[in-house]
Amino acid sequence: MKLQVQDTQQEVEVSEGTFARDFNEALVHQAVVAHMAAGRAGTSAQKGRSDVRGGGAKPWRQKGTGRARAGTIRSPLWRGGGKTFAATTRSYRQKLNKKMYRAAMASILSELVRQERLVLVDDFRVAEPRTKAMTAKLAELGLDRVTIVTAEADANLYLSARNLPGVDVLEITEINPVALVGAERVLMTVPALKHIEGWLS
Repeated sequence: MKLQVQDTQQEVEVSEGTFARDFNEALVHQAVVAHMAAGRAGTSAQKGRSDVRGGGAKPWRQKGTGRARAGTIRSPLWRGGGKTFAATTRSYRQKLNKKMYRAAMASILSELVRQERLVLVDDFRVAEPRTKAMTAKLAELGLDRVTIVTAEADANLYLSARNLPGVDVLEITEINPVALVGAERVLMTVPALKHIEGWLS
């Protein structure tokens, strides 16, 4: 299949297996959830009754005092005691096979093409790190809120876009299901497209 390049009005040949795949909603959902779960810190930690220092001796004898029986002063019912259901450090990471992840990314890209949310350009640069320059460049393409995907890091591009709401700049190594699904439009350079196609093929 062929996709049109916006700035040169030419067409570029791409693989149908990557950019014309049926949308697999369940797989895309799994990839999005796995990506978001991997970003969770999971570092919350509290002490249970076995973690709190002290409480080894029985505070008073079992019978004859008139008070309720107690085995430790570190009971969750006592001040200074352990937490009843203590939070522990854990990983929220979910396993997602490489083949499944690539299939999900191809499914998302195919849907972007079908919905005409993927805009291709031969090259996208700004001469200087100025927000005004970026705004003018996007206005030429009729874009407002957009995620820009480039083949390599460009400091001018990043600095020009960081103050614009709804405009994100990503290298090809930074693309992920959440960024693509949540983007209103995706602006991608041809070198980045070819690199992604080779990765997903």
